[in-house]
Amino acid sequence: MTLRFGVVGTGAIGREHIKRITNKLSGAKVVAVTDVNQDAANSVVEEFQLDAVVYPDDKTLIADPNVDAVMVTSWGPAHEATVVAAVEAGKYVFCEKPLATTAEGCVRIVNAEMKQGKRLVQVGFMRRYDKGYVELKEAIDNHVIGEPLMIHAVHRNPGVGENYVTEMAVNDTLVHEIDVLHWLVNDDYKSVQVVYPKKTKYAHAKLRDPQLFIFETKGGIVAQVEVFVNCRYGYDIQCEVVGDEGVAKLPEINSIALRKNEMLSSKILNDWKYRFVDAYDVEIQDFIDSIAKTGEPNGPTSWDGYIVAVTSDACIKAQETGLKETIEIPEKPEFYK
Repeated sequence: MTLRFGVVGTGAIGREHIKRITNKLSGAKVVAVTDVNQDAANSVVEEFQLDAVVYPDDKTLIADPNVDAVMVTSWGPAHEATVVAAVEAGKYVFCEKPLATTAEGCVRIVNAEMKQGKRLVQVGFMRRYDKGYVELKEAIDNHVIGEPLMIHAVHRNPGVGENYVTEMAVNDTLVHEIDVLHWLVNDDYKSVQVVYPKKTKYAHAKLRDPQLFIFETKGGIVAQVEVFVNCRYGYDIQCEVVGDEGVAKLPEINSIALRKNEMLSSKILNDWKYRFVDAYDVEIQDFIDSIAKTGEPNGPTSWDGYIVAVTSDACIKAQETGLKETIEIPEKPEFYK
């Protein structure tokens, strides 16, 4: 069986996924594309020599009977309408984050999916497929460090543009930690508070940077996540889980140790795409393989997307108030258990 993808959105991440499906992965091919910029859609077909139809919009692409799965890599606010339409048409969906820009939008997707009676949607939280995070979760699940008590996590970027404002630290950056930390310890969030340290001189007037997010889970775990998007030195992702019998830490990326000029050093990446390139490959291959084997995707669900949306809303409120804000996540439906 070859899974036939229709891709909605041929910008940077859309092109990367088209490239990996066409040149690196097995069991799938791209048969349709669309983009608000038709020239971009045409150019990607030409660049990768695709035998694919270029459609004027997502609705006509979804209606194509040759499309089995819709890959949503368009502008975030457009995701909800495309995902709902695809689900209602009975198509599989791989959706890059966000699943929807509001919790209410995620609920509409959840309801549409449950109405179909089977899982159709996978959300692109690629960190769950990163080798280091997988090893970290295995250590936690196997009680190597006992019961998790605290998490210390870091998300640093070398710099951001003038269009990056304070709340984007949540919607564009922290979302990955929100998902992966919840997944690591299998515990829902209960509250969040935001603390602003001294502002870096490299942050522009509309951005408070760095920011420290302090989460508490229903099971009592406290997670501190530093978001620092003008750290200057590189792209740096760290995660340490402290248990009552030991500590497990996300491994550093593979890099040679260099001894030169009276210094011992190793390279730090400067681009998020290179840090998680292998995880992207693994997650989409898993989407393809799980559908072939079980008829449903195996990765992060629409409910996971909803959890991130609810938590993100609370984080943005906490940015504004400085208070500990409650995160209210309903009981997971049986459909997603």
